[in-house]
Amino acid sequence: MTAADGGFSVWAVPGIPEVSAGDHLPSLLVGWVGDLQDGDILVVSSKIVSKAEGRLIAATDREDAITAETVRVVASRRHPGGVTRIVENPLGIVQAAAGVDSSNVPEGYVLLLPVDPDASARAIARAFADRGTRIGVIVSDTLGRPWRVGQTDAAIGAAGVLVVDDLRGTADAGGRALDVTVPAVADEIASAADLVKGKAASLPVAVVRGLGRLVTSLDAPGARALVRPAEQDMFRTGSDEAYAAGFRDGSASAAP
Repeated sequence: MTAADGGFSVWAVPGIPEVSAGDHLPSLLVGWVGDLQDGDILVVSSKIVSKAEGRLIAATDREDAITAETVRVVASRRHPGGVTRIVENPLGIVQAAAGVDSSNVPEGYVLLLPVDPDASARAIARAFADRGTRIGVIVSDTLGRPWRVGQTDAAIGAAGVLVVDDLRGTADAGGRALDVTVPAVADEIASAADLVKGKAASLPVAVVRGLGRLVTSLDAPGARALVRPAEQDMFRTGSDEAYAAGFRDGSASAAP
């Protein structure tokens, strides 16, 4: 079944071995994944990209590592287990703990996100293109969502695939004009892939087939284009932080 039929298929790639610093992941994926078709989309968990790129670092205190990766604190909340910090990281992504991960890594180490996930995705896509296959690549990571319980996977890197499907200017089924409809299809694909990769199944790579209409040139905008510009961000801070800032501003303006 294809997108033209109203559907697509997605499956995890079994047998992906442990990745280590210095491994040339694009070349390895060409061998591990096997034959792909033009128009397929490969979804790769950021964790194996980070491991290959040497982003595993020694850190006796994860909180210190989070601080080092923090550009801006959006919200911070204390709870019985410690402190949760929602921050903006160097990629411009707002997420818990700046994306610093301590799961499935050796004791005393943490894993940072790739330095440039879009570039990482392009390198993978080029490796397949060199073998004659035109694919899209998404590097995915787990994000929480404002106003919603739970987490989902989203695209933090992309190459050769449209990250949004801009429907503005088209009409809906009733003929009404669509003025603001811009589905974040890269995030939707990342989430679909996570359903088959899982969080603890050691299946970090998935293939999505049937969405070839979204596969495009490697010079198309990557996932960085999904980061909302600051001037358009209606929720730059958490509620407590916004209240505190307003209180400070009000006190300053009321001072004689």
